[in-house]
Amino acid sequence: NMAAPSAPRPPRPRKEPQPLVIPRSAAEEQRLRLERLMRNPEKTVPIPEKLNEWAPRPPPEFVRDVMGSSAGAGSGEFHVYRHLRRREYQRQDFMDAMAEKQRLDEEFQKKLERNKMIAEEQTAKRRRKRQKLKEKKLQAKKNKLEQKKQEKEPDQSQEQASSEDEEEDSKEEEEKEDDAEEPSFVMGR
Repeated sequence: NMAAPSAPRPPRPRKEPQPLVIPRSAAEEQRLRLERLMRNPEKTVPIPEKLNEWAPRPPPEFVRDVMGSSAGAGSGEFHVYRHLRRREYQRQDFMDAMAEKQRLDEEFQKKLERNKMIAEEQTAKRRRKRQKLKEKKLQAKKNKLEQKKQEKEPDQSQEQASSEDEEEDSKEEEEKEDDAEEPSFVMGR
């Protein structure tokens, strides 16, 4: 096999030989790999994609070599049967495992929903309690202002009370909501 002479290739740059280093631990092996990658940063690094989960091949739609019960089966027939049986058991185990996984996922989702509902109920209950306290405080302030009005002269007290009420309303609007308004998850239920 004589190939046609082609143009001479330029000589490759010689790499200095790297000393042979045997890694003693996983960390040292990882360090050596990183050093090898960083020698040439322009080189692309192959990143393996996530492998798909193993699934058995589906059962055949038409079985051509069905073993009969007649005498005269060859010595290799048992091995054919054994492989078919093993494959079918694997397929059934896989289906059982997938059903169990799906059942556990559904249970987990139901549990999350239940916990979310409980957390929302508790949040609503606390919100109602805070609102009651707020209303009680407002009522107490109003009662106090009315008592002061009665003590002072009626004309001036009405003007001052209305301005004080407006100030209190603006202060309440400026107050921000508590962090407790967000539902908190209840664990372990």
